[in-house]
Amino acid sequence: MNNLFILLGLTLGPVFPLLTVAQPTMTNVAGRNSISLNGDWQTIVDWYDRGEQRRIYLDEPPKNKNAFNEYSFADETLTVPGDWNSQRATLEYYEGIIWYKKELHLDTKPGERLFIHFGAANYRTKVYLNGQLLGVHEGGFTPFQFEVTDHANKGLNKLIVKVDNRRISDGIPALNFDWWNYGGITRDVSLIATPASYIADYFIQLKKGSQDTIAGWLQLNDNEGSENIALSLPDANIRHTFRTDADGYVSFAFHAGVERWSPSNPKLYQVEITSDHDQIREKIGFRNIDVKGDELLLNGEPVFLKGISIHEEIPQRKSRVSSEADVMQLLLQARELGCNFIRTAHYPQHEYLIRKAEEMGFMVWEEIPIWQGVDFTSPEITGKAQAMLRDMITRDKNRCGVIIWSLSNETRPAPDRNRVLRELASFSRTMDPTRLIASAFDQFKYSGNKIIIDDPLSEDLDLLAANKYMGWYTPWPAGPGNIRWETTYKKPLIISEFGAEAVYGNHGTADTASSWTEEYQAKVMEDNIRMFRSNLQLRGVCPWVLADFRSPTRMHSTYQNGWNRKGLLSEYGEKKKAWYIIRDYFSTHSRL
Repeated sequence: MNNLFILLGLTLGPVFPLLTVAQPTMTNVAGRNSISLNGDWQTIVDWYDRGEQRRIYLDEPPKNKNAFNEYSFADETLTVPGDWNSQRATLEYYEGIIWYKKELHLDTKPGERLFIHFGAANYRTKVYLNGQLLGVHEGGFTPFQFEVTDHANKGLNKLIVKVDNRRISDGIPALNFDWWNYGGITRDVSLIATPASYIADYFIQLKKGSQDTIAGWLQLNDNEGSENIALSLPDANIRHTFRTDADGYVSFAFHAGVERWSPSNPKLYQVEITSDHDQIREKIGFRNIDVKGDELLLNGEPVFLKGISIHEEIPQRKSRVSSEADVMQLLLQARELGCNFIRTAHYPQHEYLIRKAEEMGFMVWEEIPIWQGVDFTSPEITGKAQAMLRDMITRDKNRCGVIIWSLSNETRPAPDRNRVLRELASFSRTMDPTRLIASAFDQFKYSGNKIIIDDPLSEDLDLLAANKYMGWYTPWPAGPGNIRWETTYKKPLIISEFGAEAVYGNHGTADTASSWTEEYQAKVMEDNIRMFRSNLQLRGVCPWVLADFRSPTRMHSTYQNGWNRKGLLSEYGEKKKAWYIIRDYFSTHSRL
């Protein structure tokens, strides 16, 4: 964008009204007129949360020669996007506050609107421009933005961001979780320019149950009024025109003989949308995902999900994913394993991963970080969870590779839990009626050789998902081939987690879990596969996990030392024996 430039400088701007929360984010930020604010940002580590008292967000020069500030942005920087834990040795274990500063030079056109968009920052964020608070955001894995049109100076501006990754009891996730609490501005930051009236959001997918009707809707910003809309798919010789209502909204449906997306043929179409004042493009695919009884159907055909769970971490450098290269490392490892499905655990992952997975033909499960100890009795939890779910669906609803929205992982049935998750299931279907809704269970009953799923939330879900570590946390009650899964719910079943821990290169007996050997981990995988083959309701499996990942809760000094060792790969990408067991199982499975 030629009219926006990033320069060094310092200036203060006008006072403007306080905005308390981040605004709903735009769809398809990558397709907007924008410039990147990535790079080195000046920083201050605020160990004891004194920055607001000292008004760091003003970053004012001393008022006279005898005055001074007890802070300075001058000496230290961190790279954005990126977590702070991996960038400085002194911050490896840091949970606290860091202030970030970026100076901008803005030269805007008349009628142009400006937004600052964050892909994610963990966990609570305050954003200031020229000393004034734009707003706040809570959540470590979803995007947020603020409009700065009326608040930016023509010329130099200071953008200052406070990021706080301290764990809180009423957070999502809560105080304890089984992954590293990376802090910082962990995803891209962009300055976006739009016309006064712009295309804010849209949804374009195959209508539920139809293979040749594209349906959806479009919303202009701020209810700007009635405009003409043209929607075209040039490669399919499709073009339709519509007109929005007085609130800037239009819904549509039209016949389209498009080629449907699948793992073996991940076809995407260039989609162009033009309003009276704006234009946007992106590649969108079209497919059907349905359940019929206990069958899982992709484009009307039975499919078996050959999956792997992935954490958003590059273990070799002990850091969060922050680039397309990082994403490709994980996805190429999943492809080599023979997967057609990825479970992004346990939070919405980088948009790069979702888009690249779709391009490569992976079906995707996305979930929000409601994990185990979330306090469902807190009146704030429902609102926070709904906001995270809304932002996840808003960002990725046009990604046909995403087939499942998941509400939670390993939560215990209880009245408040059931109520909150049922509300989220209903909310998900209101936002997006085309995808499947799931939650991963880990609470089961046992009777002889039977594992019984009777979680009442099952009634509200499209499929059943079970995390079960047979042979690791749970002993086998009978021979693996004799284990039966039983439920009154005739729905597809996915074993969404299973596995065991092993240290790469640690060889020996396969007889006991306490050996932490590759041989024992491989035996657990083989035993689970025997269990899978005797369960007719099974429609997918998802081993835990692609690679060893960092977790402060893993405290065995000999074998873990801060790492969860359930990876099929070591933290250096080395293949454990279990990797080959899963690869061979996937290679011989007949469905896709």
